[in-house]
Amino acid sequence: MTTHVLDTVLGGPAVGMHIELYVREATSDGCANGRWLSLRSVTTNDDGRIDGPLLSGDDFKPGCYRLVFDVEGYFRARGTALPTPAFLGKVPLDFGIADAQSHYHVPLLVSPWSYSTYRGS
Repeated sequence: MTTHVLDTVLGGPAVGMHIELYVREATSDGCANGRWLSLRSVTTNDDGRIDGPLLSGDDFKPGCYRLVFDVEGYFRARGTALPTPAFLGKVPLDFGIADAQSHYHVPLLVSPWSYSTYRGS
C-alpha cells in the first residue's frame, strides 16, 4: 500500500504532510464496528510521497483501513492564510483492501477548500 499527496494550490507535491494509518479491528460482523488501531505515522518527503510502502509483505492484509491526512497542519506550516477553524482539518479516508495480492495506491489531491482521491496504480 502506498500514498502520495499533491497540493493543488501549489501545483506540486505536498512536502511535509503528516499522515496516520489505521486498521479497523475485525469483529463478528466484519469490520463495521471494530475499533480503529493505529499502525503508522509518517510524513511526506520532497516528492509528496512516503519513503517506502505504508504496508507490505505479511503486514499487508485484507481489511478496512483509514488514512488521516493533516491538511490544516500542512497548509498552516506553509503560511497559507486559513480561517479559524479551518474548513479542512484532518481528512480521513476510509477504504477496504479485498485482495492482498494487488497493489493499492491511495493518493490525495488537496487544497485548503477541497480534496479528492482515487485508487491509483
